[in-house]
Amino acid sequence: QVQLVESGGGTVQPGGSLRLSCTASGFTFEHYSIGWFHQAPGKEREGVSCISNVDNGLWYAESVKGRFAISRDNAKATAYLELNDLKPEDAGVYYCATPYHISGHGCFADAQDYWGKGTVVTVSS
Repeated sequence: QVQLVESGGGTVQPGGSLRLSCTASGFTFEHYSIGWFHQAPGKEREGVSCISNVDNGLWYAESVKGRFAISRDNAKATAYLELNDLKPEDAGVYYCATPYHISGHGCFADAQDYWGKGTVVTVSS
């Protein structure tokens, strides 16, 4: 059974940091690119950051460049997203998924890809 399980969400003050984890099972993790997607309240889900399985190539949304960092540990079948200098607009649900496409133009996943159930990040003073 394929599973992606996110963890590490929580409540932080503006300027704070969190580290999200995405642990995979049921498929060969190292064969898949991994992405993090964010859904703010009342908005559509958007790509935040992705890491390729081929060359560990990275993509970041403009809004998080310099603040977030994605990484992966294939031996642990786990991907991470470091969130730093958090802003109120970073709040929402963060999902990990196996994107079908990563390029300089973005990172894309759809219903055909594997998805986790999300972890909630709250940024509030």
